[in-house]
Amino acid sequence: ETMINLGSMDGRKILVLVGPGNNGGDGLAAARYMEEWNAEVFVYMLLPRTEDDPQYQQLKEAGIHALTVEEDPDFELLEGMLSKAHAVTDALLGTGTNRPIEGDMAEVLKRLAEARTRRPRPHLLAIDVPTGVHPDTGAADPLTVAVDITLALGFPKVGLYQLPGRGYAGEITRIDIGIPEELADELPYDEVAVRGLQPHMPARPLDSHKGDFGRAVIAAGSSRFPGAAVLAAQAATRGGAGLVVLATPAEVQPLLGQAPPEVIREPLPGADGAVSADAAPALLRALAGADALLLGPGLTHTPATSEFVAAVIAGLDAVEGLRAAVLDADALNALAQLDGWHTHFDLPRVLTPHPGEMARLLRTTTDAVQAARLESARQYAEETRSVVVLKGAATVIVAPDGRASVSGYASSVLASGGTGDVLAGFIVSLIAQGMDPYHAAAAAVYMHSEAAKAVESQRGAATAIASDLFEPLGDVRKALDGS
Repeated sequence: ETMINLGSMDGRKILVLVGPGNNGGDGLAAARYMEEWNAEVFVYMLLPRTEDDPQYQQLKEAGIHALTVEEDPDFELLEGMLSKAHAVTDALLGTGTNRPIEGDMAEVLKRLAEARTRRPRPHLLAIDVPTGVHPDTGAADPLTVAVDITLALGFPKVGLYQLPGRGYAGEITRIDIGIPEELADELPYDEVAVRGLQPHMPARPLDSHKGDFGRAVIAAGSSRFPGAAVLAAQAATRGGAGLVVLATPAEVQPLLGQAPPEVIREPLPGADGAVSADAAPALLRALAGADALLLGPGLTHTPATSEFVAAVIAGLDAVEGLRAAVLDADALNALAQLDGWHTHFDLPRVLTPHPGEMARLLRTTTDAVQAARLESARQYAEETRSVVVLKGAATVIVAPDGRASVSGYASSVLASGGTGDVLAGFIVSLIAQGMDPYHAAAAAVYMHSEAAKAVESQRGAATAIASDLFEPLGDVRKALDGS
């Protein structure tokens, strides 16, 4: 099953690059399996394996010849193999990365990188992690070669989901090697996957009515960014909420023509095309009967909107029945200026920062956040008792108690205006339907990424826009609901 992405093995020339240690042993095992699947397999080893190595013994018994660097001092034979190979398996180093790559391994990687520039280029698969990617931090050696697929043995290493490692890992495919459940519980994160989310999805019985699926209120938009409010409202509606209320400044209401007709409009006091500082009481009144609030998309970041956000969060605990608040975009920018904001209310909250917003909240640099995405999100989640959704390549979701999930998806499809508004709308929608904030955030990230995959497949990454994410959403949601 793990080789489906390589297509049929029949007659294909496969080169397996084998290093020392366990990763090299896994490469030798992979070579045998591919030989059994009728591939023509070549094995190239950095160092000879000992005669008592069981994987090497089985390779010889299978009649597969393994060439070593000692037998190819000028790397000419390697060049010939690379020129003929349909696919290459990288089993050079795996999780043993702890110092700069040099010597024979460096020479092999240089030639592999050159082969990958040719057309047609050989397909490249890594076992566990691409050689040169640090399994814990995602740091990458300058000689690291990006792969098409990483076969993660057991549970994918954290470094595969952190930049720059995520950019080298390609498609991450997990191979179940029978890790006991008690050990799995000790891992620092879960994968965002349908199997883990389905038990938490809200039921939709046949005899239900709109009130059963919650009321989501979205406070968003300005004359400059009316589209943010529209996209968030579309996402909340398409995400399954029973009722969606869109609260925007009164002067922005005429700009919301593309908002779904099902959405209820709630005008707020405004000034200069944005919400006014004294609009909080109006929004808090509009929250009567609401299950979830989304605050922030497209508000613009001004002193008035910061005052508005501060006044809203101070009044949230008094709203009866409100389950949680989702704080996004300009609401996050306002929080970054408000010392101790998390002590101003107890209502559960979900924060959805991109790396720059995360850096402002932590009062550090974007580079520092990106160098330790999981740790940065976990630190802030625990400090502020919030669910934190750190967006970007391999989105991270962390609960206040330290539980974490990581999405393996990374694509430029989601690097365009409005996609964050869609994600925030999905989250508030799922909370309104009854999901707890952590699982709602993880399910929303799954919906977001799976929709993006479908759009990328249909349209390509360059032409995709945020509103395209709604087209494949039905199939994605059906998969989550198990229907």
